[in-house]
Amino acid sequence: VQLQASGGGLVQAGGSLRLSCVASERISSSDDMAWFRQYPGKEREFVAATRRNTGTTYYADSVKGRFTISRDNARNTVYLQMNSLKPEDTAVYYCATRRTGILSTIRDVAAYSRWGQGTLVTVSS
Repeated sequence: VQLQASGGGLVQAGGSLRLSCVASERISSSDDMAWFRQYPGKEREFVAATRRNTGTTYYADSVKGRFTISRDNARNTVYLQMNSLKPEDTAVYYCATRRTGILSTIRDVAAYSRWGQGTLVTVSS
């Protein structure tokens, strides 16, 4: 499966962006889907995920209440709606999917085998 992320760009603090991640193959309700981000020189970190089958969502504390992850299986797409953006949200954002894995690892970078190429989000102050 290839993942194509898009929607990044430059936005002022307080603004909004919506990231999209389209899969080359059918996404089923049996896939966990997630967004991560990476700051320059830092390790990739968890942002948000949606659990397979249940659709339950999970968020990093730093984005809770501001970001929303959603999925459209019919369009093979996962979204990340980002509101009230802050300069510290500036990073490269990556989407990822996995078909197996226990719930406790849903936030772990190493637990995902399929990744998109990343899209840059820049928030100016």
